[in-house]
Amino acid sequence: MSEPTPPVPRSVSDPVPDLPVIAEDQKSEASTIYSHYRSGLSRHRTQMSDHRTDLSENRTEMSMRRTGMSIHRTRMSADRTMMSEIRTALSLIGFGFTLYEAFRSLDKSGMLENSPSPRNFGLILILLGVAILLGGIWRHVQFAQELRRTRKTMMAEGLVHGESTYPVSISLIVSIGLMLVGMAAAANIIFGISLFG
Repeated sequence: MSEPTPPVPRSVSDPVPDLPVIAEDQKSEASTIYSHYRSGLSRHRTQMSDHRTDLSENRTEMSMRRTGMSIHRTRMSADRTMMSEIRTALSLIGFGFTLYEAFRSLDKSGMLENSPSPRNFGLILILLGVAILLGGIWRHVQFAQELRRTRKTMMAEGLVHGESTYPVSISLIVSIGLMLVGMAAAANIIFGISLFG
């Protein structure tokens, strides 16, 4: 990302000219002296106006950068939301599968009678985890597309620079992978397909 060259500030070193004092012998030249004084004030005003223009350009540049950074902060916030959905789904999927496997092992050892309740409860937890991931992925993709459209519109209007790249969301990739793992765990329970060993 290349940094733009900041504008060279114009000089405002000329002080405001002092009010001329007209001596007795200069009364006939007073209008000319005051005219020169007004010209000096006008030059000073022009310098101040140029300086204000430079400051305004700097403020506009800074505003564009802040807006661009706020778009990235919004995107990172969406990633954090996706990560919290991943944590919740992982807890549900992991707990559901562990519950199912624990009761299946107890059933195989003959310690418990065959009951579908633990199987069904574990399956429901896994499916809830997958549903959270499906909803989170859908919302994340929809929000990311809307944010990209907004960014492109703002770039076209010259409101943001758009020099930085818009990277792929790692949390989205992880959530898709976890959703596939959850679906495999559900298939293991429903169809007895041993995908995990």
